[in-house]
Amino acid sequence: MPKEILIQVAQDERRVAVLVDGKLDDFYIELDRHQSMLGNIYKGRVESILPSINGAFVNIGQEKNGFLYLTDADNPFLNDIEKIEEEPSGPQKILNMIFPKPAAPAVPAAPGAPAAAHSRPPQKDKNELPLKKDQEVLVQVVKDPFGTKGARLTTHVSLAGRFVVYMPVDKHSGISKKIDKPEERQRLRDILKTFTFAKSGGFIIRTASMEQGEKEIFRDSKFLVNKWQEIRELSKKKQPPALIYEEGSLIWKVIRDLLKDDVGQVIIDSKDEFVKMRKFAQNLIGNEVIEKIQYHPGPQTLFEAKNVQRELDKIYEAKVYLKSGAYVVIEPTEGVTVVDVNSGRFKSKGTPEDAAFAVNMEAAPEIARQLRLRDMGGIIVIDFIDMNREEHKRKVLNALRDGLAKDHAKTEVNRISQLGLVEMTRARTGKTIESLEFHSCPYCEGRGKVKIN
Repeated sequence: MPKEILIQVAQDERRVAVLVDGKLDDFYIELDRHQSMLGNIYKGRVESILPSINGAFVNIGQEKNGFLYLTDADNPFLNDIEKIEEEPSGPQKILNMIFPKPAAPAVPAAPGAPAAAHSRPPQKDKNELPLKKDQEVLVQVVKDPFGTKGARLTTHVSLAGRFVVYMPVDKHSGISKKIDKPEERQRLRDILKTFTFAKSGGFIIRTASMEQGEKEIFRDSKFLVNKWQEIRELSKKKQPPALIYEEGSLIWKVIRDLLKDDVGQVIIDSKDEFVKMRKFAQNLIGNEVIEKIQYHPGPQTLFEAKNVQRELDKIYEAKVYLKSGAYVVIEPTEGVTVVDVNSGRFKSKGTPEDAAFAVNMEAAPEIARQLRLRDMGGIIVIDFIDMNREEHKRKVLNALRDGLAKDHAKTEVNRISQLGLVEMTRARTGKTIESLEFHSCPYCEGRGKVKIN
């Protein structure tokens, strides 16, 4: 069964469920009361600089100032953006080595200075900060505000299209690591060389570019370069703090990031959004995808008609039951998320080692799926059932990594420790799905327990 995308639209929210072989594989939600700032570009003003924490606070016109690491503030800013030079080609680099450019004329040394002083290039003060108070700066949000913290910012602006990511102030270009075929990587490198329309910046070829024609990738790249020109021109006219560019809605992101060849159909239950979505898709992709987008008139809600609502309700429960009778417990805390694998009602005639291996192998892909559905982030510790054989540990770890391979978020997984624990991290840029839907009980203050007496 091909992949399906279901979009359920309510008055103040939009929900997207991705089904693979009829099973819920991914989930996204957008609420009007919590509009994500992720990807937005602002013209801000530096309010304060704190070298002790290697950061600066930037006023971008929000309730809380954004935080910018000083190491993320090493790019040209608004008034200097024209000075970015294009990265020389490979052959040009070789010619520059063989025939180096003549050195600049030496400046006469001051009387009494050492003889070689005039030929020494000026040294940059190591203590010089890349930012100054009240400086105007163009920044992009890379992490939404969370709790008492403001948005995380960067000056390394990037604009994502369907097939490429354009980085207007970064010179390097590359190809997604998920594209592993050497001949396909070479084909995409050759296409990259044709991007002479970009005076500056670099491109990252996305995984979706595989098997795509040069015309489609070229058109996508040209669109992003033109979009950057619009952003730059607008930034010159606006006074900080000001929103310069707003990332599209959830439905726009579905078209850009999810509507690929492996999608059989997209079903949406809003007539107005259905018309808009078909128009978006036609302009961005072409007429060939129009028939994939279908309208669900009701009367039954879309998620109920597709048996998705029951699956969605389960992602808020602590216990996740597996087909074998075993279960997984997911307990998020403020600093770490703990995942515990239990055998439950699982029965086996084999040895305890074989039973542990069977349960862990069933749990590993489900854990990866649940982390993706719940959008859990930060440090995650998984307590698998103890196994003695190294071969079993390796297979369970590989099963976990295979499940995480389809995750849109970046993950890092360590090996299984002697205690049977796996430490991993998952980069999350916004709030968890649960925190968008629930808040702590004012009576028990989040304890979630009932006192006996």
